[in-house]
Amino acid sequence: MKGQDIIIALRLHGLWQGSWSSPDKELFSVRSMGETLGISKTEVSRSNQRNLESGIVRKDRKTGLLKPDSRALLEFLTHGIKYVFPVKPAEIVRGVPTAHAAPVLEGKMMSAGDLIPVWPDANSSQMGQAIQPLIESVPSIVKKDPSMYEMLALIDAIRIGGSRESELAKQMLAKILGGHV
Repeated sequence: MKGQDIIIALRLHGLWQGSWSSPDKELFSVRSMGETLGISKTEVSRSNQRNLESGIVRKDRKTGLLKPDSRALLEFLTHGIKYVFPVKPAEIVRGVPTAHAAPVLEGKMMSAGDLIPVWPDANSSQMGQAIQPLIESVPSIVKKDPSMYEMLALIDAIRIGGSRESELAKQMLAKILGGHV
């Protein structure tokens, strides 16, 4: 499993959430996904295959399009993500706030220190401790897609947070993905 597999599964979730009637098949194409997420078409294709094999996504019976299995995705994110993609705060850099410092968790957690976790991004005004994102293009993805920002920040809260932060993030992520922790 690679970080991009999670990013693609989350993007698929967002696409399905926005298309209750008939989904725009073009948005699901390898080309469109690659352009939107900053991933090559080859890597998107490989990622889709890994996601199918792991059961995190499946093919929709009506459309044949890939669709995330919300239960499997949520189970992996709440119980496995911190072990498969561990993270340790690193140097002080400019970046996009994540985890408890992101807008989705703003005011819900008390910070123990002055330094916030950030995804490195030279164009951001915030300073904090660098957190390795699941893929390098995360800062540009979240600047364009608020729902991806919420989900990825909650995932980081699970990856780096203490038990309280992690538990709150799991509950909020379950609401977004439509499952139960």
